[in-house]
Amino acid sequence: MSAFTSTSASSTSTLQRSAFSRLTLGSKLSWGLFGVAAFLVSIPVFVQAPLVRQWPWTSLFLTLGWVALGYALRRKATTALYGDLILGFSLSWLAGSIYWGWFRWEPLVHLPIEAIAVPVAIWAIVRQRYWVGALFYLGSLWGTAVTDLYFYVVHLIPYWRQVMQIEPEGAFPILREALQHMQTPWGILWVGLLVSVLCVSGLLPFTQLNVFKGDRTGLHWWVFSGAVMSTLLVDGLFWLAARLA
Repeated sequence: MSAFTSTSASSTSTLQRSAFSRLTLGSKLSWGLFGVAAFLVSIPVFVQAPLVRQWPWTSLFLTLGWVALGYALRRKATTALYGDLILGFSLSWLAGSIYWGWFRWEPLVHLPIEAIAVPVAIWAIVRQRYWVGALFYLGSLWGTAVTDLYFYVVHLIPYWRQVMQIEPEGAFPILREALQHMQTPWGILWVGLLVSVLCVSGLLPFTQLNVFKGDRTGLHWWVFSGAVMSTLLVDGLFWLAARLA
């Protein structure tokens, strides 16, 4: 048993070193896509959510602007991958506009609405087109699914509904009460589990694929990782806001 445990620990350590070494060896382009993907994940949270509460139709129609920008960037070889990324982001923006504009008070439909573009992403992957955009959308959706799972298992859904039905300035007492649930042993346990899930799923592609030797075949995984890992940052900022409320 001890030999098996030692071997398993050694294998896990090797995978972790492999992932981080490949991250370190990434090109400027791969790190650029990683950074832009991470930044784009924060836009719906900090820009779209306030916008859509006041002007939902404006947010919805802005989807066309993101699509136009994506296609414009794709016309140039130097910006084509970023255009692909923006097109994937437009799928997230569309879903977010629909949910936060008209359904934000009902958490049960959050993930189904956020997932409305999954067939588009699957089509892109099957056709081997727009892989960067498809993996950004799927990475962002995966981060959303893990966060929603935390809300369910820690019983934060009632607080979600309350916050969505009042003005933002009145949400602080509710956030403080929700924080008390998060600081229970059950809440802390699930924080650890789901943070581990996000970290592993964000780094796993780098342990499995040898794609960072100057070619572009694995850049979509950098985007996926950027979308997944930035979920931790966004969730952490919400936790901090609740602490300071």
